[in-house]
Order: sequence, then C-alpha cells, then structure tokens
Amino acid sequence: MTAEALLSELRRRGLALAVAESLTGGALSSALVEVPGASAVYRGGVVSYATDLKHRLLGVDAELLDREGPVHPVVAVQMARGAARRLGEAGSRTVGIATTGVAGPEPQGGAAVGTVFVAAVLDDAELVREHRFDGGRAGIRAASVAAALALAQELVASSP
Repeated sequence: MTAEALLSELRRRGLALAVAESLTGGALSSALVEVPGASAVYRGGVVSYATDLKHRLLGVDAELLDREGPVHPVVAVQMARGAARRLGEAGSRTVGIATTGVAGPEPQGGAAVGTVFVAAVLDDAELVREHRFDGGRAGIRAASVAAALALAQELVASSP
C-alpha cells in the first residue's frame, strides 16, 4: 500500500488521518506529506520517541508502559487512539495509525531488534500487528512505514 493510495481512499470516504510514531521517527508522516494534496486528509503526527511522551502526549496508560514497556501491542493501539483523539477534528471521523518497536542496534526491554507493532484505529475498530523485520535500522524503519500504511488501508477497507 502506498501513501498516495491510502490518502486517496481516506479522501473518498471523508475520513481524516492522524499518526503517532516511535521507532519511525517521523518517516511515516514524511511519506504521507510527500503526496500532493495530503493536507485534505492528513491532520498531523506526534513523534513520541521517549517512553514518557507516549503517556504525556498520547495518553498511553503509564502503568502499562511501566509493566510492559513501549514495545507492546496494547501500547501501539493506545498510541493510535491518542493520535486520533488529540489530532482529530471535532465532528469528523479520524483514522489513527501508530508505530512502536526496536530498530536496533540493541534489543530494548526484552524486545529483539526488528520487533515492531503497528496499529490502526477508527471509531471502535482496531487492528494491531506484530512484525519481525530483518536488516539495519533504516530497513526496519522503512518496513515499519510500509506495514503501517498497509494496516491502515486494511482497516479502512473493512469499515463502513
């Protein structure tokens, strides 16, 4: 799934888009804003690279972060919900996408390098996927962006 295809489908359905990024460090937002006309759909993004910012900026449960760490499927879902809630426009439906994981070179909190969770939410619907990507930091981050775009498209395609 390309950013252009996702944005086109969101525009067609009258949906907005907000993102929360950790390991991708803004790469997902960058891929989206490369598309001419993205501003018709894309509301913005939060790069919450530091764990405490996931709680402070996105509302991720602090106890969950303390207990499980930032690389966890529920953290990804809460990040996506936080982005949609905080960046969405009142009265509009906003898709939230989130990425969290370990790009390396060292494992983090028991999570192996290449472990990535991506989540997409819309209204009460949510999808979250775990991935194990190989390669260096750049490759893991690029694969995470592609996975997030694909998951968002899957969610939108299954939503009314």
